[in-house]
Amino acid sequence: MAWRFALMIDPAAAGDPRTDFAATFSPIDPAAPALSVGELSTQRGDGIFESVGVVDGHAQEVRAHLDRLAHSAAICDLPIPNLEQWREAVALAAEHCGPGENVIKLILSRGVEHGPAPTAWVTAAPAADFSGPRRHGVRVVTLDRGYDSGVPARAPWLLLGAKTLSYAVNMAAIREAKRRGADDAVFVTTDGFVLEAPTASLILRVGDTYVTPAPTGGILHGTTQVSAFAWLEEQGLPTAYRQVATSELPRADAAWLVSSVRLAAPISEIDGIPIPVDSALTARLNGYLLSPRD
Repeated sequence: MAWRFALMIDPAAAGDPRTDFAATFSPIDPAAPALSVGELSTQRGDGIFESVGVVDGHAQEVRAHLDRLAHSAAICDLPIPNLEQWREAVALAAEHCGPGENVIKLILSRGVEHGPAPTAWVTAAPAADFSGPRRHGVRVVTLDRGYDSGVPARAPWLLLGAKTLSYAVNMAAIREAKRRGADDAVFVTTDGFVLEAPTASLILRVGDTYVTPAPTGGILHGTTQVSAFAWLEEQGLPTAYRQVATSELPRADAAWLVSSVRLAAPISEIDGIPIPVDSALTARLNGYLLSPRD
């Protein structure tokens, strides 16, 4: 990935009343070393992040991403970010994005071991080309996440509702999916309920209703899924949050993986069973997701 821009942030307290945070930003060469060898984000994955889609210089759904960053910080016992400071950083990064689709990443780390804390930075880079998956769909397999649906309530220290930097399991799941001849995975619980994909939310069409697994703590509440539901409701189409049984997946009338950068990719196959692809609705939905959204 060819980074366009990188910016270190001196994190301000959540209650800092300043209206201009320019003095807290330090642009850096994105190709140059910037982090200490003691940085806990790289040593232990101890931090949180957000990926903000940018279309023709417009950063999408910034408020939703910043709210989720604050939510993740609270779950992980990190200092609550000053949202105005981060909003200003996003706007600065967006100015360095070229035309077309780009991605801004926001990273808040616990900092350096036995040193200053926290560490924060923002990067901007061109997005990967997802036109193929958006048009032709993706094949997915279900993978056991290794816990039952009651774990989030019993073990909050697993940080299941936070978007943390600890993505090794997510990447391993995608590799396993590819070993099985698929493109992506959908995590399921040991007691038979659907969670999410490693880097995306899941939307199913069941009859006339668009359904997503309820964000009860075991999954990340997707910003793009929320935006997609708002659009579907504007079209007069019913939506629902509820528990989704794994057995429902192959019977879905249509299904999508949705995320901030890939946007809506229709699912064409689940565990080898073909799923109908609604190309017309997918194109309309992606047209909306590519439009300026705040």
